[in-house]
Order: sequence, then C-alpha cells, then structure tokens
Amino acid sequence: MVLTNEELKEIYFGAYEFGETKDGYLQAFQYSKKQIEYFEGAFEMWYERCTASTAKTLEFTTSANKLSFDYKIIWKGSPDSFEITVDGLVTGIKYVKDIMDVGTIEWELPEGEKNVVIYLPADATALIKNFTIDGKVVPAVKGEKVLWLGDSITQGYGPLRSSNTYVSVANKILNYDILNQGIGGYVYDKKSLMKMEGYTPDKIIVALGTNQYGDGDMSVVEEYYETLIGIYGKEIPILCITPLWRGDSVDGLPVLTDFCEKVKKIAEKYENVKVVEGMKLVPHFSEYFLDNLHPNCLGCEIYGRNLVDEIKRIGF
Repeated sequence: MVLTNEELKEIYFGAYEFGETKDGYLQAFQYSKKQIEYFEGAFEMWYERCTASTAKTLEFTTSANKLSFDYKIIWKGSPDSFEITVDGLVTGIKYVKDIMDVGTIEWELPEGEKNVVIYLPADATALIKNFTIDGKVVPAVKGEKVLWLGDSITQGYGPLRSSNTYVSVANKILNYDILNQGIGGYVYDKKSLMKMEGYTPDKIIVALGTNQYGDGDMSVVEEYYETLIGIYGKEIPILCITPLWRGDSVDGLPVLTDFCEKVKKIAEKYENVKVVEGMKLVPHFSEYFLDNLHPNCLGCEIYGRNLVDEIKRIGF
C-alpha cells in the first residue's frame, strides 16, 4: 500500500503546514510563510535552519512487516540521521553522511502490532514521498499541543541522532503534539514571534539565551516575553528554561550565571510563566557534551529526562 501525500499527512507530526514540490515530495514546515520571510531577510544561518525537518516524525500503529519511502535532502547542516523506533526501541538508523541526497529507505518490522515512530533529521531538510507499507496504519494519538521555542540545542544539534535530541527524549515520555521552532544560533528575538493562523498551542516552552548571555542587554528578553504573551495571552502556560552549563568558556561562566538569574527574574514576573534552571539539568562535565556547549547523546538523554521530572514537579 502506497500512501498518498494526503494520507501521509495523517501520520506526520511536527508540522504547521505542508507543501508539495513539482516532483511530488511532501515538505513540512514548522514556521508560517511570514516567519520564514523574516528569517530570510534577517540572517542566513537562521533562514537555512527554519525549514529543517526538526522534530518531525511519522507515528503510527501497524501490524506490517516492512515499509519504505523515498526521500530527498535539500539542505544539510550536520551529519544527522533518519531513525525508526518500534515500541520505543531504536531498530534502524540511516546516517545522513552515509546515504545519497536522494534515495529510498527501507526498514523491516517485527511480527505483530507495534507502535512505530520514524524520526526525520533534526539538522537537515528532508522531503519524502511514496511511503509504502504492507499493512494498515493507524495514526498515533498525541497529547497537548506544545510550541517549543529555542536555539540549536532545541533544534537538535549535539547528539547527531534525531531520536536522541533532548526534545525527542522528553517527548517519548510526555507525548506532546509538538511544533519545534528551535533554530541554530537563535536568540531572544521578538521579531520572529507572529500569530500563526489556525494554530493555538496548549503550552509553550522557551529555551533561549545561550547565544547572547554576554550582551548585557536584558531589554530583548523583556520584550520577547511581552510579545509572546501579547500574542498568546496570559492563560496559556509558558515554561522558561534558562541556559545550560557551558564548558567552552570557563571565564564566561560567572557572566552566564548572572544572565540566567536575570532571565529568571524577568520570566517570573508573569503569572503564567514558570522557570526551570538549565544549570541543574545536565552535569557540568565535558563527557556530557559534543563540544562543551551542545549536549551529546548521553547529555541529551539526561537533559530530556530531568526536564520531564521538573515539568511534573512544578505541575507545568
């Protein structure tokens, strides 16, 4: 059975809207056209990454024994991966560095009914079509709609494994219906905050600041939260995650710590904003990081699980 692109959308999560290329590939977007236009004029690095297949998944239940799909990679940021999990266990990995830019991925599945999740690359832009499976697919049932705003760590750079970003780790437990607007190099920037027609999240998570902690200008943080709440109101719960530990600049740690405290004070002014301290989520040792800045697989696993514990503890 080959799914049409319309049928494929039913099992496709992490997208705000879709487009179809002339050669029939389905492309998913996590930003609105107006937001993408803003990034195009603002900074090339942001523009390249704002349409990446960040945190986009195919999720369904099936009794099928094999599946395949055609893919096309139109942009690559880092050597990420396509991955498949069956009942939560990773059973297949295709690294972007090891495959052609255009091709077909095939995976075999074990006997019986199972829950399947296919993760698209976090730091690349992958388009898909001709999803073929030898059995019926039932779309996954997701929970609350959550808008995730962040930088490269939220986008998923660091583990170089799409199923092991901290957002993916957390969401395996939380089962949010997420829209991940993390972008490498991003900062507290109110200009990208725009009302997306037809989309209202149940919750919002903000994880920004590590790319600007040395600026000293806290007005950008204040204006960001003012704008965010101006768009979504004072009723939607918002979670602020302050920056993680950085080991790439030991001399800068006092500045970073001071910045985190200031962000916390700003965020806590709003009744619907709760704060989680990033410094307490990942151990302050190099072995938990790819480059002393971005958590690696181990760091992301711990980050995601500790974040879930904090979300439950504070009742977010």
